[in-house]
Amino acid sequence: QVQLEESGGGLVQPGGSLRVSCEASGRTFSNPRVGWFRQAVGKEREFVAAISWNSGTTYYADSVKGRFTISRDNVKNTAYLQMNNLKPEDTAVYYCATPSRTPTGWRSDYWGQGTQVTVSS
Repeated sequence: QVQLEESGGGLVQPGGSLRVSCEASGRTFSNPRVGWFRQAVGKEREFVAAISWNSGTTYYADSVKGRFTISRDNVKNTAYLQMNNLKPEDTAVYYCATPSRTPTGWRSDYWGQGTQVTVSS
């Protein structure tokens, strides 16, 4: 089992920045990546970003490339998602996860409780 605890999120104006964190515990060695998905009201959950615990290789959805940066601190077992130049369409519940590749995209075996990010003036 892997436990994922998120922190951060909140309300920010368009163009602003926000950071969310995710602390992983449990059998983290059984999952090579950590990252985030998000789900807006009325939409399906979608992949946002992921990072490899060992190599630091990063992966991003096209919609956030150049604006979001994912990083990790292996000592603290914590990952961070720095979100810059936020847009109203980034409004969603952000879920920390253990992303793995599929033939059509990404999936996750474990999920955090989710944290709300709202971008609005």
